[in-house]
Amino acid sequence: MLEKATQLFQDSGGKLLTFMIGGQEYGIQILEAREVVGMMPIEPVPQTPSFMKGVINLRGSIIPVIDLRIKFGMPHKDPTPESCIVKVDIQGHSTGCVVDFLVGVVTIEPKDFEESPELGANIHTDFILGMAKLDKRVIIILDMEAVLSNEELSQLTEGHRFVTREKVESAAPAS
Repeated sequence: MLEKATQLFQDSGGKLLTFMIGGQEYGIQILEAREVVGMMPIEPVPQTPSFMKGVINLRGSIIPVIDLRIKFGMPHKDPTPESCIVKVDIQGHSTGCVVDFLVGVVTIEPKDFEESPELGANIHTDFILGMAKLDKRVIIILDMEAVLSNEELSQLTEGHRFVTREKVESAAPAS
């Protein structure tokens, strides 16, 4: 984890894209954010985990979308006009992440960074890269590569393949 934290400062100069989920500020390395888009219709995909909202058609590309609020064990909340989708790559797969609203871009110094505290043996925090202290704020820095387990990522990509196959089959001329 320390190696990834070091990369945070080497690769992106400590720049984070920050957003709110459930009243808590989170951040990702600025280079992990491919783009931010407003909320748009999300098509549900059958037999996928509860945190997978579905897929969007982003300029002709089918992108799976996850609800970080549900993934992090928070209650469901309907999107607001401020809600948006942050597009990231998770283990090489383009993925949209629904967030409550975007806060902005901040730069943290190494002195502002702390590794995530130990929260107990049964609490999964592998996806937390660390914490940043800025003024009176605490920003939880996410490791997007670790937000989804391999099994969850497999389910996500299966849902993506299902929708892509359905789209291709529905576009094929009837014989």
